[in-house]
Amino acid sequence: MSNHLKPRSFELTAGPDRIAHRALLFACGLVRADMDKPLIAIVNSWNEIVPGCMHLQAVAKAVREGVLEAGGVPFEFNTIGVCDGMAQGHVGMKYSLPSREIIAASVEIMLEAHQFDAAVFISSCDKITPGMLMAAARVNIPAIFVPAGAMEAGEYEGRKIALSQTREFAGKYHAGEITAEELAHIEENACPSPGTCAMMGTANSMACLTEALGMSMPLSATMPATSSAKLRNARESGRRIVGLLAENLRPLDIITPAALENALRVTMAIGGSTNTILHLLGLAQEIDAAFDLHHVDDVSRTTPYIASVIPSGPKTIGDLHNAGGIPAVLKSIRTLLVLEAMTVSGGPISEVVEAAAWRDQTMIHPLEAPIRPDGGLAVLWGNLAPEGSVVKKSAAAPKMWVHEGPALVFDSMEAATEAVELGQVQPGSVVVIRYEGPVGGPGMREMQMITAIMSGMGLSDTTALVTDGRFSGSTRGPCIGYVSPEAALGGPLALVKDGDRISIDIPAGKLDLLVPAEELARRRQEWKPPKRPTKGILGLYASLAQSAAQGAVLVPKCP
Repeated sequence: MSNHLKPRSFELTAGPDRIAHRALLFACGLVRADMDKPLIAIVNSWNEIVPGCMHLQAVAKAVREGVLEAGGVPFEFNTIGVCDGMAQGHVGMKYSLPSREIIAASVEIMLEAHQFDAAVFISSCDKITPGMLMAAARVNIPAIFVPAGAMEAGEYEGRKIALSQTREFAGKYHAGEITAEELAHIEENACPSPGTCAMMGTANSMACLTEALGMSMPLSATMPATSSAKLRNARESGRRIVGLLAENLRPLDIITPAALENALRVTMAIGGSTNTILHLLGLAQEIDAAFDLHHVDDVSRTTPYIASVIPSGPKTIGDLHNAGGIPAVLKSIRTLLVLEAMTVSGGPISEVVEAAAWRDQTMIHPLEAPIRPDGGLAVLWGNLAPEGSVVKKSAAAPKMWVHEGPALVFDSMEAATEAVELGQVQPGSVVVIRYEGPVGGPGMREMQMITAIMSGMGLSDTTALVTDGRFSGSTRGPCIGYVSPEAALGGPLALVKDGDRISIDIPAGKLDLLVPAEELARRRQEWKPPKRPTKGILGLYASLAQSAAQGAVLVPKCP
């Protein structure tokens, strides 16, 4: 290691007082020569219930080979991981966002308790990657990420499909447009391989963001999960982590405010998931960076949208990869980037830009000829969202960017979903779902179930949705989430009644409740906060979670 730094693992391996520590390492199968080598954590997210994780044993094996080749001693351990797709539409989604905090904390515990010298993170679905990034920044030992890789696209009637369309097909079924047999055929063919779903959902958005941050090797975010390229990427990353340790290049040398801005610009350029904003805000807190929704809005307004992937367009993550992946995106928007930002490759991101192969400028547009002149996400403020709200503008029809309609209010996603399926939601209305925020949910559920059904039933081009919950990256339509402050904390969303007019102006960044201030004051006097869980992880999360506007991270309530 450079700079004559004492290896962390010497706390386990060096000196006569560490005889018991070495005895335990010998019990793990080490030999005497291993005691002088760096101990490298392989932080895996493998499990058998999440398609994005189920292939990661092979990826970890390749990482291990690389670590051994470079002279390190690998030790693998696992994190938990939630499949947001399976958790959708029921109580399970309450546990998804809290899992981010558990992942970050559990990785922190393992890395610190065992004094690892460095870590390779094999990251995957929605909350795994941000949880691991938060842990990497928190512990700040040399680290590199190996994204799980993308799932192959499904196919239906000659067009590529991904998970997001399956729920829209459920809407078509409810509308009588397809049969039960057709629905069964779709569900059996929509997800044909392991990997993160073949769309610009949160999992792939976070993988792309991680690469743009400089925390993974070029092209690693968009590689197919089952490709030999992914195994080579894993092996190369295993070798590279030992190099990062020798160079003493750490996450906080890479995850800087400039890198956060680069990652945010890439997210805007590719129409990434709204969830990326929540996770960037959380990561910014780990590095004590000044980063808020106003900054997000400024970056969005000055970053052209240059690549359209499902659900915003017909193309898949595989198409993005074949066009040149994130390096080509970086090359397109290079004049907007901080090119001096460092990467795990050992050089600045300018070197990634220079080496990029940009193969398809109809898939990844040039900066001078974008799909649209501003970013895929937008931030809205107003008397209904004093602290801000977020919408995936790229996934909403332009005719719905400005809309005014009567509110139809629900206190849970289930009640709203039932109303949609029973045909009780009229075109032109604004569906309001509240008490689904970080504290009120608790856990800030995604509203993907209802948004997909609304799309499938043809409502996404006429009807808006406003919630203090959040959305999946696969959401389509004028869906505004992260409304802050949330209803459970007395935010204005708690005061909305059926029939109130709500005004949405995405280009102007406005979200307003058209009710006189004196009437809202009267309603506030009558409002009572809902009861919240007090036990288990949901009780803990509800008691400590910050606003979505601050990333919904846990903040201890110290005196």
